[in-house]
Amino acid sequence: MKMLITGGAGFIGSNFVHYTVTHKPTYDITVIDKLTYAGDTANLAGLPEDKVHFVHGDICDAELMDKLIADTDIVVHFAAESHNDNSLRNPWPFVETNVIGTYTILEAVRRHGKRLHHISTDEVFGDLELDDPNRFTETTPYNPSSPYSSTKASSDMLVRAWIRSFGIKATISNCSNNYGPRQHIEKFIPRQITNILSDIKPKLYGTGEQVRDWIHVDDHNAAVHLIIEKGTLGETYIIGADNDHVNNKAVIELICELMGKGKDWYDHVNDRPGHDMRYAMDSSKLRNELGWQPQYTDNQTGMRDGLLQTIEWYKANTDWWKTQKEAVEAAYAKQGQ
Repeated sequence: MKMLITGGAGFIGSNFVHYTVTHKPTYDITVIDKLTYAGDTANLAGLPEDKVHFVHGDICDAELMDKLIADTDIVVHFAAESHNDNSLRNPWPFVETNVIGTYTILEAVRRHGKRLHHISTDEVFGDLELDDPNRFTETTPYNPSSPYSSTKASSDMLVRAWIRSFGIKATISNCSNNYGPRQHIEKFIPRQITNILSDIKPKLYGTGEQVRDWIHVDDHNAAVHLIIEKGTLGETYIIGADNDHVNNKAVIELICELMGKGKDWYDHVNDRPGHDMRYAMDSSKLRNELGWQPQYTDNQTGMRDGLLQTIEWYKANTDWWKTQKEAVEAAYAKQGQ
């Protein structure tokens, strides 16, 4: 099996590469990544060179993507600009990568008759009120609220249109917020972990009432492989770990506790403009039809175990994040965050 992984040097993508090498040893993997701020070849360190081939390139490069896709069996499309705060500062890279890049991939997949799995996000659905008991399902109408989420919604719609109009062989997954090793330290959980490791108080947006259905990246990637192997072509699958009872305040307090600090050893900072309040995912289709279950189970203990594993990774890989820390915190400080 030849597999092309776009964005494979980023957070979720690189973890997917490591997971694939471990669990699918017969796969031949090519990674393409533009190596923007969130992509780093260090994320692929230690992988066998005869199994993983790296290409430094842009998914908007039609000639390059045509060549790579012609020589693969399946494309797993992780590549995306993905940080909400950055999309508010400059939306264009999100339009370029998430919309034009996905279009470029779709056209190459169509020309060569290849299989595609498209990775998306829960943020395309907008948000729920804190007291709303409902969860997002595969049929929830899209209601994105930021340049990031609107461009991801656009990419999903493009994939669906190419499935219906041109009959391409594709599946889509929308996943809740991932955490785990190799996540850029601008993101919520690794920012708090590396703050404590740097003897800086963690930072909580506003009151911290926002709820995210946190899922460990390994659980997400196991689900993606299951969809690729057993999922129905043309279908969309929600991936969530049922952690939608844990708000950001509880997460930051748990991180403080696990790292030997008092539960209240953090500062409140200005909330993000247009900050979505609650995401909750109904993954019953994935669980019932394909038999998926998360390793890091859907309760507080499960998130505790996943956070402990993540904290240990950042402790053991200080060189991976230390040089970026000052610049990341300076950028946040300019916004009062």
